[in-house]
Amino acid sequence: MAATRTGGPRPAPVPNQAMRELRGALSPGEFATLVRRAAREIGEHVSCDARYVGRVESGEIRCPNYAYERVFRHLWPEKSLAELGFAPRSAARRRAPAAEPPVPAHPPDAPLRSDEENDDVLRRTFLNGGPTALAAVLGLDQAPPAAAPLPAAPPRPERRRVGAAEVQGVEQAVRDIRLLDDAHGADALFELAGQSLRSAYVLLNDGEYNAATERRLQCGAGELAISVGWLAHDSNRLTDARSFYSEALATARMARDPHLEAHVFSNSAFLARDAGRPREALRAAQAGQAAADGLGSDRLLSLLVLREAGGWALLGDRSACERALARAYELFDRGERPDDPEWMSFYGEAELAGQEAQCWSALGEWDRATARAERAVGLQEPHFVRNRVLYTAELAHDRLGRGDLAGAAEHGAAAVALLGQVRSARIRGMLAHTADRLRPHAAVPEVRDFLDGYDAVAA
Repeated sequence: MAATRTGGPRPAPVPNQAMRELRGALSPGEFATLVRRAAREIGEHVSCDARYVGRVESGEIRCPNYAYERVFRHLWPEKSLAELGFAPRSAARRRAPAAEPPVPAHPPDAPLRSDEENDDVLRRTFLNGGPTALAAVLGLDQAPPAAAPLPAAPPRPERRRVGAAEVQGVEQAVRDIRLLDDAHGADALFELAGQSLRSAYVLLNDGEYNAATERRLQCGAGELAISVGWLAHDSNRLTDARSFYSEALATARMARDPHLEAHVFSNSAFLARDAGRPREALRAAQAGQAAADGLGSDRLLSLLVLREAGGWALLGDRSACERALARAYELFDRGERPDDPEWMSFYGEAELAGQEAQCWSALGEWDRATARAERAVGLQEPHFVRNRVLYTAELAHDRLGRGDLAGAAEHGAAAVALLGQVRSARIRGMLAHTADRLRPHAAVPEVRDFLDGYDAVAA
């Protein structure tokens, strides 16, 4: 059935007795605290307060947004939305909204208005720019600017018909972000990419479309959320990245899309490893493998097993890491297939070697880490500039682990020379760590040269 929205008077709200019964003897404020605590347990951020609880119980909120739905499913995993007293999302979308004021800008840490069902989704973009044409948002065919001013938020647009052109715009935004990230890194892209994500969710939440378009739009918005999450990760906004990935996972579950779900888990495992949460990295990688099973892509499974290897390495389990690495290579060697996801274009021999190097580095196997990092640098295709800098910085780190001060400094200097082309806080952080460890050895000529160059760029 087509998921459309029509005009007309707002229907009288029907009290949500199921949620009232679940609150029990708790006050609305106490119940809101319970909801916020559950949200934190799954990495969500919702602005639940007593007023929101009252609006739910009165029936004014007929269906929660995706963020609240994830929290409610976490609190009551055995209950469906209908059993929690909510209407289906498609039915709630048909409601004709009353006139709404302009959406105010929310800086990253600003409190949210609990009386806007869509605020939690929009907050994740950390933007103060309203929905614009998707192609215009991504007018980044040149090197990213050092800083891009964002326009003030206009009023919410009138409902619009969403069709193939709008969905293709969302899908093309994902491709453009990936290409620009490969070449330039994340820092200058994060805010602008977030604008396109906000636009996609405005289309999803406020547009008129049929069921087929809804599924494509959900998948496109989910991929866009993953892309923005990755940009947050590469910009060292790890908490923000986790929130975007949670949103993408919720969207994947709503769309019942295992491809999207496997992609989310792959990125989530990588994020958890970088954040020092190896058990979470393992669970995400293994959940991704379960989602990818039967999708017909050995390369996708290879990457997910490689993510698992990273978790084992961080735990110090050398045997489990080696088994996972062997399995990742076995799957990789089966070659490409037509069912390989489009987003996996970065996953070649260079990436495989680079990720293996990080495993050996975590295990303190510096000779093996160095050999694999050297292979990654040698194999990397020129247009993956960001990864070329990343592998070079990794090689400097691994050389230092071996005690090769001059070699570490030489590769560090090579990475610094490329920093002008790439804006990645994560890579800068790696080089800063190497520089800090080399400072006591500034008497070594190569080290002195590296530190001079690094300090000049950092300044």
